[in-house]
Amino acid sequence: MTHAILLLGFIAIAHFSGSQAENAFIEYWEEHIGLPHPPHWLAAKATSLNAHQEAVFVRLIEKKELSSQLRLFCKQANVACSTNAQVNNTTSNTTLPPLAQWNEAKLKYNFPSESPLSVARQGGLPYFRESMVKEGGFISIPDLRDPISYKSFLPRSLASKIPFSFAQIEELRKLFGVEDESNMDEYIQDTLRICEKSPITGEKRTCVTSAEDLIDLVVQELGHYVHLWSTESVEGSYENVTIGAVKLIYGNLFESPALCHSQPFIFQVYYCHMLQKVKVYTVDILAKKKVNHVIMACHYDTSTWNPNHIAFKLLGFGPGRIEVCHWINENGIVWTKTLG
Repeated sequence: MTHAILLLGFIAIAHFSGSQAENAFIEYWEEHIGLPHPPHWLAAKATSLNAHQEAVFVRLIEKKELSSQLRLFCKQANVACSTNAQVNNTTSNTTLPPLAQWNEAKLKYNFPSESPLSVARQGGLPYFRESMVKEGGFISIPDLRDPISYKSFLPRSLASKIPFSFAQIEELRKLFGVEDESNMDEYIQDTLRICEKSPITGEKRTCVTSAEDLIDLVVQELGHYVHLWSTESVEGSYENVTIGAVKLIYGNLFESPALCHSQPFIFQVYYCHMLQKVKVYTVDILAKKKVNHVIMACHYDTSTWNPNHIAFKLLGFGPGRIEVCHWINENGIVWTKTLG
């Protein structure tokens, strides 16, 4: 009977949840960030749960009874509780090939990753030299898509109750009904592995599991006055594109930007890291359908990266001998301190 009452309550207030939650996110943003408002696509990732729903789901998790309302929770919270949901919401663009296999090594700098041949088969260059990106030139773009692009943040009070470590992975699987060795299970393991990996020398890194935590991290590391940069769309994925205008937007090698990568997970998680000697560019790529404005990050100190990193295998040099650049994928964010 209790569950039936809960269900009726959720249906009655569901209509009002999204706008209330987005407004709460915008308010938190305006209190902490010296920008008038977040970009629309980021605000849209605010939790769709209102305060009442949030409180009820927190209680269900604490009592280990979320499974009784899991389908409702996944729908109301707009999270990816099943592989089917992931597939249905990320493959609407039928002009692109299937999503490239998620490559967690793309975000790591201190241990070996895949072979150049396996990377080449996926299409596009995941790493390249700055000199390879010149106006009028050509370059092969990898898959820019976020494997689970539609997922929303959970509110901090709820995200903090979710098991988020390898030591608790069985509890996490059980909580969300994730099958062993499924696509979602692989995504979860990859994300937890990245989030628990020790930083390399000179790197700060952490994972944030709520919008509030993301904002707090930015303020802690960069202050209240920041710019944020993101790739406009996934256009150009798997294409050999002509390069248009290339513009340096952040070139202070001694003030580290924060690079935040959207992780494939049940709900929105960002892996953020800060390394010195990073420049940020905006690049116009002339894709088949339209011009896409993509963000490029170039690392000018690779001396502490693992010698077997795939970037060195692809480009033919070792740590500290070259700069290494990469694109910022869909839903990724580069935060830079406002200068002057």
